[in-house]
Amino acid sequence: MSRSLLQKLKPYYIRKALRYLKHYGPKDFLIRVRERMAPEDVPYGPWYEAHRASGQELDRQRAECAKIQWDGRPLFSVVVPAWKTPKAYLTGLLDCVLGQTWPYLELVIANASPEDEEMAKILEEYGARDSRLVVVDLPENESIAANTNAAIAKASGEFVCFMDHDDLIALDALYEASKAAVRADIDLIYTDEDKIREDAKGELEHFQPHFKPDFNLDLLRSNNYICHFLMVRKSLVELAGGPDDRFEGAQDYEFILRCIDRIQAERIAHIPKILYHWRTHAASTADNPDSKAYAYDAGKRALEEHLLRRGVVGEVSQTKDHGFYRVRYEVKDHPMVSIIIPNREQKQMLEKCLTAIREHTHYDNYEVIVVENNSSSREILDYYKKIQGQNGVRVIRRKGEFNFAAINNYAACRAQGDYLVFLNNDVEVRDGWLTELLGVCCRPDVGGAGARLYYPDGRIQSAGIVIGIGGVAGSLFTGMNGSFSGYLHKASILQDLSAVTAAMMIVKKDAFDSVGGFTEELAVAFNDVDLCLKLRAAGYLIVYDPYAEATHHESVSRGDEYTAKNAERWRREASYMKEHWAGYYEKGDPYYNPNFSLARWDYTLQ
Repeated sequence: MSRSLLQKLKPYYIRKALRYLKHYGPKDFLIRVRERMAPEDVPYGPWYEAHRASGQELDRQRAECAKIQWDGRPLFSVVVPAWKTPKAYLTGLLDCVLGQTWPYLELVIANASPEDEEMAKILEEYGARDSRLVVVDLPENESIAANTNAAIAKASGEFVCFMDHDDLIALDALYEASKAAVRADIDLIYTDEDKIREDAKGELEHFQPHFKPDFNLDLLRSNNYICHFLMVRKSLVELAGGPDDRFEGAQDYEFILRCIDRIQAERIAHIPKILYHWRTHAASTADNPDSKAYAYDAGKRALEEHLLRRGVVGEVSQTKDHGFYRVRYEVKDHPMVSIIIPNREQKQMLEKCLTAIREHTHYDNYEVIVVENNSSSREILDYYKKIQGQNGVRVIRRKGEFNFAAINNYAACRAQGDYLVFLNNDVEVRDGWLTELLGVCCRPDVGGAGARLYYPDGRIQSAGIVIGIGGVAGSLFTGMNGSFSGYLHKASILQDLSAVTAAMMIVKKDAFDSVGGFTEELAVAFNDVDLCLKLRAAGYLIVYDPYAEATHHESVSRGDEYTAKNAERWRREASYMKEHWAGYYEKGDPYYNPNFSLARWDYTLQ
């Protein structure tokens, strides 16, 4: 960082930059600065102002709620552990909660500052005006978890809503939540959130929005993405138990993990709207992660206990990014893996592919099936003879017009493995790839997993697939600098997605067979997406695993795609997807927030 730039920064930001420089090291620090400083294609501040509920809409909601008969409607208990809360923050919290357009609520504040006369006076004044404010006076400040539990004990609502004492919620937060809460099968609700700070004029500035997917188990194991605004049915809180002070600093993360371990994913609702505003200031975790470094170890322990409860064997470690974790899953029972590689001509490319497998695969129980399709050159035919039977390689032949789906189905029927890896002949795997993918796919809830692929120049080619991008389905982060981690590190952490590319994908053989394999009507395009959706419909997760990496030379062997014949084939296969997965397109990809553009693949706002 240049001296001139440092001189322009405020001392606080200089200290913050130096902390991160020490934490990441010069190289990674500069990469993160470059990524963070990239301009927003759609600036968030104006976007938020355009999308927040208008005064007219808030009045409409109040009028609507005034006509509602309360019986049978959910009562929300907003619980807040408060300690030495500054006046401006406390009154802001009181106003935004008690000013909700949904009136059926109570605000339970556990006041752990018995000596703070100003706090007591403010709470008394508000309580005199609004009986929905319940104050629990604590004799002393204990842990955040203990103080929160004291508030929960006094909560009488059907849902307990968790809020920090210096944050704000949108005035329509509980109105939006009430739509989900009336469903008897919903036990946990969460919303999108952003951060707020005061600008030079004392006005609130909204920044760093966190637009979330619907429930995503592997993302939650990578980071507490649910966080705020969290609302949990009181009966589930009682079943799971309240926050645990053994995990101070990560007590909310541990509590969420404990809750989701007791319910099915279908009982979790996500509201894709910015309804929680996380205040940043010098002492807050939101603006100074190092202020609670102990919290990240507590988060690691919380994850380890979560895996233990679920009977999942995995090693949890912290990443360099604060509050983000990696789980390495154990490969169980040493299963056989069949690596299937379709090939036509392309001797040099195939040789590179097989050499990379041989040099970078540390798992020893695998076979390689090369599926020959219509080659005629002496070079490739001689090469087949050379590799046949060597290093676990089998060459099998399938005649007929190129059909990626049919070729892979043909090989899958002849595979000996319990797991199938579909690998393009223009892919060069990197170190440890198979052990990584296999560990993830060994989990009983996972049907398939895909890798992070790079172009030869180091840019990202695919980091998972979103349904709807580009009209049908498209890869995430295509063209992004490979050293960048993406929006909220989405390119760099394990998460569940709707689909991954079969350029490098592992699938359970029995799951593959149970859904009928690849759909052969999709000869070239979208057959991998269709397979993933069939696996998801059968109840399996599809996992994007960035720790399995490879270089993809992208369709070197396929030839010219831009012909009239190929264009017609693409339209036909796109129509197949739209017709067979119409419900998916209508609802939108659950793993991609509807506020993001489908014309881009980098989490740009609409």
